[in-house]
Amino acid sequence: MLAQDRSRSAVAALAFDRVTCTFVSEDRPGQRYTAVEDVTLAVAPGEFVSVVGPTGCGKSTLLNIGAGLLAPSSGAVHVFGTPLDARGGALNRRAGYMFQAEALMPWRSALDNVTAGLEFRGTPREQARSLARDWLSRVGLAGFEDRYPHQLSGGMRKRVALAQTLVLDPDIVLMDEPFSALDVQTRQLMENELLDLWQAKRKAVLFITHDLDEAIALSDRVIVLSAGPATRPIATFDIDLARPRDVAEIRTDPRFVELHRQIWRAMKDEVLKGYSQTRTRT
Repeated sequence: MLAQDRSRSAVAALAFDRVTCTFVSEDRPGQRYTAVEDVTLAVAPGEFVSVVGPTGCGKSTLLNIGAGLLAPSSGAVHVFGTPLDARGGALNRRAGYMFQAEALMPWRSALDNVTAGLEFRGTPREQARSLARDWLSRVGLAGFEDRYPHQLSGGMRKRVALAQTLVLDPDIVLMDEPFSALDVQTRQLMENELLDLWQAKRKAVLFITHDLDEAIALSDRVIVLSAGPATRPIATFDIDLARPRDVAEIRTDPRFVELHRQIWRAMKDEVLKGYSQTRTRT
């Protein structure tokens, strides 16, 4: 267990305790693949934590375990101190999940997409619509409530997805490379909007990204994972940059540059190892 996570685990919003996840290979019967092994990490209430690592190292697997969508083969997950029993079908009801791929329903308007989760929870219709309008306004989409996903730009659809996640007021926000498909300018706008919303509510965030600049600009802490198989945390870095931050301007800060150098040094060999493994498989 990393020292920082040992100290945080007692009060964690989300804690992974020696979690291992092994899959049976679909194309090679009888063979097993360990995606993550003996992973211990914790996210404190109100903390923004990013996880970086090579492609295919198991970052999304960790999020699925934290959401209760996937049960670990061994180890335990705790949500504010309570065990999460995914084997028994339990989902993490205190978490909201923003996926990498679009999860908007094309037959529903922006407003109706944002109200969907509230409706599933049994929130009265008018209350749900009022909350959805408020969140669409917060993400800069007031006046676009009646537009359908195909009528919105990629950045606007991401804003709807962000509102769809945050309207549920989750205590934990799980984000799987949510802005990776956006152009650089739109991505920076979305990152700043996310920081503004997070600053106002201070939810616990576990954020998956391949972009080291993004991880440093957004986070309180960055965790580096090893190359797979059997991924595990190999380093943790506290991001001691002042808040509030502008993700474009912070990149020129000398401390940002130094942190980038330190974290890249820790993950470079793992990225090269992951790239070599990918080339071998293809």
